[in-house]
Amino acid sequence: MAHLVEAMAYAGAAPWHGLGNQLTQKQPIEVWQNEAGMNWQIQESPVHFKSESLGHLGSIHSFPEQKVLFRSDTKAPLSVVSNRYQVVQPREVLEFYRDLTEVSGYELETAGVLKGGRKFWALARTGQGTAIKGNDQVNGYLLLATSCDGTLATTATPTTVRVVCNNTLTIALDGTSRAIKVPHSTRFDHAAVKKNLGIAVSQWDEFMYRMRMLADRKVSPRKATSFFMSVLCDVQANQEIPEKLVNERALRKVHELYEGGGRGAKLVSANGTAWGLLNAVTEYVDHERRARSNEYRMDSAWFGQGALIKQRALDAALLLVA
Repeated sequence: MAHLVEAMAYAGAAPWHGLGNQLTQKQPIEVWQNEAGMNWQIQESPVHFKSESLGHLGSIHSFPEQKVLFRSDTKAPLSVVSNRYQVVQPREVLEFYRDLTEVSGYELETAGVLKGGRKFWALARTGQGTAIKGNDQVNGYLLLATSCDGTLATTATPTTVRVVCNNTLTIALDGTSRAIKVPHSTRFDHAAVKKNLGIAVSQWDEFMYRMRMLADRKVSPRKATSFFMSVLCDVQANQEIPEKLVNERALRKVHELYEGGGRGAKLVSANGTAWGLLNAVTEYVDHERRARSNEYRMDSAWFGQGALIKQRALDAALLLVA
């Protein structure tokens, strides 16, 4: 099977799928661009089409309202978009981090290209970190990703990574993600996004305070089952359980992870707590959920259905300590 991850570079520990070029720490942006497969540009051309006619080749017409985006290196087509579509180049995603890594203490950890160039990203550690109940370490990251096929706005997402299991979770408070999204109908302005992110990043302490509250909140086995049923099967506590559950396999797996099978599940912070409930779901989405490949699972966990499941789990967990 072809890999969804076309090219990738990483610093530090090897990623779960074993793909990518390993770099030593604190490499310059130019090295990341080459090793992450992001040293090409998105080019564009007007849309033309051939109509039937008496001639051998037919007649060629243009469609000025749209344009074709294609790669500068392979000339492979990427998408057909409106003429108003504002392209974000692969290099721009890495350049976003230049001053953050050179001045603000950020460190790039992964960057790469998905779906043949239709989507690309970079992830950097911010330097923020918190230990929850002893040695359950959670570190802060900033993910910047975009697409050139209309499937993803250019999105800067403050993210946490739980070190013991490498689970990822978008920072969100009061049911609202701290992500900054720039639609492709407008120009991507690095400075404006960073200014807005300043507010989001400052909310790290508040978010981690909530996570410590989850670690302090003990839950009964019955409450745990109700939590998982709500998040994964859309069955609320006051509803009758249907004979055939949606996502029954997922329900069994998260129970297994929560009850000691998950990485870090036996730590005092997670054992029998709301923090354990949340991490059982995030570990399932990031590492266990069925997918065509690990790369497809990553794409879902960051940008798709998996990300929505994790958000539902976070919302439900926070209700337990509201």
